Amino acid sequence: MERRTFLHTLTGASLGALLKGSLPGSARAENIAEARVGSAGPTSVAGQFPENSAILLVHGAWADGSCWRNIILPLERSGLQVICAPIPMTSLSNDTAALSWALERTSGPVVLVGHAYSGAVIAAVRETRVRGLVYISALAPDEGETVARVFYLNPNSPEAPKMVPDSRGYIWLPRDAFHRALCQNASRAEANIAASVQRPIAVPCIQEKAPSPAWKGKPSWYLVAEEDRMINPKTQRFMADRMHAKVHSHPVDHTSMYSDPQAVVDVILEAARETFSR
Repeated sequence: MERRTFLHTLTGASLGALLKGSLPGSARAENIAEARVGSAGPTSVAGQFPENSAILLVHGAWADGSCWRNIILPLERSGLQVICAPIPMTSLSNDTAALSWALERTSGPVVLVGHAYSGAVIAAVRETRVRGLVYISALAPDEGETVARVFYLNPNSPEAPKMVPDSRGYIWLPRDAFHRALCQNASRAEANIAASVQRPIAVPCIQEKAPSPAWKGKPSWYLVAEEDRMINPKTQRFMADRMHAKVHSHPVDHTSMYSDPQAVVDVILEAARETFSR
């Protein structure tokens, strides 16, 4: 199947359904999406958002669209279209093109949400229907900067793994790094699943210079992960301040979509309410 066709067939809802159906009983019991977020999250309100309002969720390095499984249904219950945009993680340019293809599946106003590496991707897209940007402990290089430069702006946690590319130029994380550094506040089951479905990131993704970022002209929100062991919280605050983002700071790890999904849902809904006004 061609990549373009593949991108146009994947949706956030289908990813969530596939994952839920594939989990064993014990892991399903620990997946708290519906019990923790769904019951406490907002219910659908008719007319809350303009017709065809959409949220595009973009995964970061070592992840795929399933990392958003705890976030999808609460947003859909609020009347929003939700798409988990798959990116190949082969270069910043290729990932930006992939996100642009996903945007073609929407027709109304859009908020882009990026986690970690994909913060650079959501800011590189040029589309007038994008009303706002949400950064979930994400990297936000300025024009001419690389992802690597902002990632190493401040020393990261001693728990962060050493990242060395393999012979093909791809970077993988050791399995134990997921529970030790990527999502240390999540359950062991969540960490094991994340390690099993990880996808590598190619070196050009972090070495390619970023174009002029969209956050210079669009409103942005930033969820700072105070217990992040992958991206120094000091670096996160620097980037959030530089883009004049509305900051929400929480005692969460790097992957708050697992450890505190309600905090992620709340900041996305805030961005949607403030940017999708009629």
